[in-house]
Amino acid sequence: MTETATPVRRTAPGGSERPLTEAYDTALLDLDGVVYEGAHAIRHAVAALDDARASGMRLAYVTNNASRPPRVVAEHLTELGVPTEPADVINSAQAAARVVAEKVPAGAKVLVVGGLGLEEALAERGLVPVRSLAEEPLAVVQGFDPSVGWEHLAEASYAVQSGLPWVASNLDLTVPRARGIAPGNGTLVAAVRAATGVEPEVAGKPLPPMHRETVLRTGAKRPLVVGDRLDTDIEGAFNGGVDSLLVFTGVTTPELLLAAPVEHRPTYLAADLRGLLVPHAAVAPEADGFGCGGWLADVEGGVLRLTGSGDRWDGLRALCAASWTALDAGEGPVDGRKALAELGL
Repeated sequence: MTETATPVRRTAPGGSERPLTEAYDTALLDLDGVVYEGAHAIRHAVAALDDARASGMRLAYVTNNASRPPRVVAEHLTELGVPTEPADVINSAQAAARVVAEKVPAGAKVLVVGGLGLEEALAERGLVPVRSLAEEPLAVVQGFDPSVGWEHLAEASYAVQSGLPWVASNLDLTVPRARGIAPGNGTLVAAVRAATGVEPEVAGKPLPPMHRETVLRTGAKRPLVVGDRLDTDIEGAFNGGVDSLLVFTGVTTPELLLAAPVEHRPTYLAADLRGLLVPHAAVAPEADGFGCGGWLADVEGGVLRLTGSGDRWDGLRALCAASWTALDAGEGPVDGRKALAELGL
């Protein structure tokens, strides 16, 4: 896994004759929407991760959520039945703190708009977190935390207007919760951006600082990024030139996947984390379209067509190949509603 790896322009989901736990040495797993939703583990996640670990795959957790320190996340995962050490958790707060540390002197004060995760990440870099512009910070760092309110955003706005460098942990517009989808750090960053007219430097997925942090902390040689978001997890894997597995336990729907641009196309797809434990059927071009398993998909008149039978995820793989090929040829977007309904998706 290197910072200079070349992104793959994917026109169809990939295949693997071996379970992904054998094909890759390390799974770089997103958390929200992949392993858990709030206080609860996602169905099948605990057992799947236990089996993956038993197979010899290393598990590391890479999250854009900067609100909690790695030790707290590790404790939460362990309570859910996923034994985890703090060193197994890499978050965007750590990536943001490294970016800030490269901008200010050692021991500098940094205005924090966020939670304990940012404070501890800054302290790890020898920086001093503060909460007021009156304390004369030399930079501003902003990350998600449910406690962030108007006064915090106003303080950030005053600091950014004063000319201080501003680093955001990530720009995720939403965050999955047990009750549904809630506003994420991107919405809070947008408030400061609107007030100041300034753009922050962003550290989290899908941008290079997060990839660099992951490289430095895991040392993975054959990594597989596992996530539920096309615009962070999958695009981050694309930017890093590494393979990815998309699971449908979070925010991405099959409809969104069919319309994905090149940088949002995963190598593999699965219903949930059990996709780590099995081989993945390859997609093959055929005279009339694209085949996968017992399915054949093509496009006619701007509409995706699907014939055959078998595993529905193989059907989705075939549909992706047909849709992505049409998009790349300038023939899209295509209508996949009927084909997805035939798969029960």
